[in-house]
Amino acid sequence: MRLLLPTPRSIERDTFELALADGRTVDVQRVRDPRARRIKLSVDERGARLTLPARASRVAGERFAIEHRDWLATQIARHALDAVPGLQPFQTGGLPLRGVDVPLRWQAGRFCGLQREVPAADDGDCRDNAGLVFTLPDRAGATAINRALRDFYEAEARTDIGGWLPRYLPALPRPPRRFRFKSMSSQWGSLAPDGSVALDLSLVLAPPSAFEYVLVHELCHLVHADHSPRFWAEVEARCPHWRDERDWFRAEGRRLKARLRALLDTSAA
Repeated sequence: MRLLLPTPRSIERDTFELALADGRTVDVQRVRDPRARRIKLSVDERGARLTLPARASRVAGERFAIEHRDWLATQIARHALDAVPGLQPFQTGGLPLRGVDVPLRWQAGRFCGLQREVPAADDGDCRDNAGLVFTLPDRAGATAINRALRDFYEAEARTDIGGWLPRYLPALPRPPRRFRFKSMSSQWGSLAPDGSVALDLSLVLAPPSAFEYVLVHELCHLVHADHSPRFWAEVEARCPHWRDERDWFRAEGRRLKARLRALLDTSAA
């Protein structure tokens, strides 16, 4: 009689240690995914990941990882070389914003906050030419620094949406209920049944045309909830260059998400 493993209804995650050939050990995230069709080992900027189909045993998964541990070591080394730097108080000299690195200056102060430099009187009031200044109290902790950076990026993202949204609202059947920003593992945006739009916070680091494409994509779901030809026709009408933006995300998207994760990593502060 063959004993079958129960089929999980949702994704299950845990972590196990894997010994490499050189004696090092690495943590591997084990993910049991009902949608997976085969055992898969992968590495990205977050670390090593072993994906198991619903009925694959843990023993089979760990055996697969051991058989491919040389490949795993090579991939881990490559990602270590490509590691994204985190935010270092009074050391980091620039922050990514709208596709470029903006100069950053640090100063001591009573309250923790990140804002744009006030331009000189003869420089004009040009947002794009202003640098950034991060004010830190002597005892500012990682949590306060994280919050200040996140608040700044969210405020900048809302400013961008506020500039783009009026041109799209007249052609929509209803306006979006609200916008929320969060860090997403793979998606860039989503539309809830109540009309709320969730967007990946790292979009504000991307070139504005890429960010605007994601906004258009989610707004078009207010017209068609699926990804049918009619949906893509709505996207095309509002964003004719959407294919170029989609290609940009395929090439640069993971690096973009990794950069925001590194900046918001409170353990690095």
